[in-house]
Amino acid sequence: MDKLPYAGEIFALAAPLCWSFAIILFRKTGEHVPALALNLFKNFFALILFLGTLYLTGRGLFHAGNGSERVLLLLSGVLGIGISDTLFFMTLNRVGAGLQAIITTSYSPFIILLSFLFLGERMSPFQVVGVAIILSAVLTVGRVRGAKQGLDRRTLIAGILLGIGATATQAVSIVMIKPLLEGSPLIWANTWRLIGGSAASVLFLPLLSGRRRALATLTRIRVWPVMIPGTFLGTYVSLIFWLAGMKYTLASTAAALNQTSTLFTFLLAVIILKEPTTPKRIAALVLGLAGIAFVTFG
Repeated sequence: MDKLPYAGEIFALAAPLCWSFAIILFRKTGEHVPALALNLFKNFFALILFLGTLYLTGRGLFHAGNGSERVLLLLSGVLGIGISDTLFFMTLNRVGAGLQAIITTSYSPFIILLSFLFLGERMSPFQVVGVAIILSAVLTVGRVRGAKQGLDRRTLIAGILLGIGATATQAVSIVMIKPLLEGSPLIWANTWRLIGGSAASVLFLPLLSGRRRALATLTRIRVWPVMIPGTFLGTYVSLIFWLAGMKYTLASTAAALNQTSTLFTFLLAVIILKEPTTPKRIAALVLGLAGIAFVTFG
C-alpha cells in the first residue's frame, strides 16, 4: 500500500464520500431512533462485521500489538466512537444534515492543533489562515436566525456546542493513536476501537431516558432499510478508509481532505432531504470550503 502514489490522500477522500451518504441515512433513521440507541446499534453491527473480517483474513484479536497498545485503541474507541458519535447523532437530530456539515468543519482545526502539539507536525501561514476561515464559518452558522430555519435559538446553540464536542473528541481519539496506526493492521486497529466504542455505548445506556422504549425502536423493521446501509457505509467502509487515510499520510492533510464531507453532505441534504438553504448557509459553506482549501494546499 505504501507504494501506491497518494494512497493516504485517496483513502482520505473516499472516507467522506461514503460518510456523507451514511449521514443522510442516519438523519432519516434519527427521526425514529434516539441517538444513544442508534449509536449502540451501529457499533455492535459494525463490530460483528469487523470480527468477521478478521476471521476471514485468518487473524485474531491478539495477533498483533501489546497490552498497552490495545488499551490505547480501546480508549480511542471510547472517545471517538462511544462519545463522539453519540454527540454527532444528537447534533444531527437537532440541526439537520446541512448545518451539521458546516459545524463539522471545526474538525480540521482540532486535528491540526493536536498534531502540532503532540505529533510535531507544523503549519504554514496559509494553513493558519485556513483554520481561522473555518472557525469563522462555524461562527456564521451560529448567527443564522433559528426561526427562519425552523429551529429555536436554544436548539441551534445546543446543536453547535454538541457538534463541536463531537469533532473535538473525534480529533483527540485519532491523534492519540496516529503513531500506533503506522505499524498496525487496519482491520485489527478498527476492531479494538469498536470494542471500546461498543462498551462505552452500553455504559451510557443508564443516561438514556425511557431506555426500553428507545431500544424497542431498533426492532422496527421499517427503519432497517436505512439504518443497516447507513451503518455499513458509515461505520464499516468509511471507518476503514478514514483510518487508512490517517495511516498513510499526515494527520493534518488527511483531516483537511476528510472535510470534503462538508460539501457532499450539504448538497445531499438539499437534494435528498430537501433541507432549506439560505444565503447565510451558503456563505458558511463557502467559508468552510475555502478554509479547507487553504489548509490542504497551504
